Amino acid sequence: MSKRIGPKDSELIAQYRNGSEAAFEMLVDKYKSKVLTTIYLIVKDQGVAEDLLQDVFIKVIYTLNADGYNEEGKFQPWLMRIAHNLAIDYFRKSRRYPTIIMEDGESLFNTLKFAEETIEDLQIKEDTLAMIRKLIEELPETQKEVLIMRHYNDLSFQEIAEQTGVSINTALGRMRYALINMRKKMKQLNFAYDKIFYPK
Repeated sequence: MSKRIGPKDSELIAQYRNGSEAAFEMLVDKYKSKVLTTIYLIVKDQGVAEDLLQDVFIKVIYTLNADGYNEEGKFQPWLMRIAHNLAIDYFRKSRRYPTIIMEDGESLFNTLKFAEETIEDLQIKEDTLAMIRKLIEELPETQKEVLIMRHYNDLSFQEIAEQTGVSINTALGRMRYALINMRKKMKQLNFAYDKIFYPK
């Protein structure tokens, strides 16, 4: 299918602000596939991605109507940033969190030993998972973002770099500091990361 040259984004935005719903529809048609793909790469759930796609354009409408958009000529990066942030927010609000691989290669959850799955053990495990979620939430935003994208979404560092607009080295650095900070926080809470619940 051949591509046709249409109005510039800035022209469509101006037309929409002047009351043209058709102009906004053109923006949606132009970018919805790219936005959906970006979201899906992060959430890996088609239904969630489609819901978030709607949220993205609702936010765009709200921002344009409130005169909150002033990045003339940079609509696409702004749009993709909204999509990316909403997808990451989805995980921040979700109770599903990754199996975190610490910097020594051990899975964090593999260090938690439970002799039997008694009711008490299950409660301890749930409490531990809740604490880990809390620790993740306390990480600096950039570190939390990379950790979730890497260990929950199983994205490569190349993909993370592309999604977050940084170099691969920066993404790797953020992951390293995220793991270091997780270890520090766990030690501060007396988690004794490599000793918890080991039977004596």
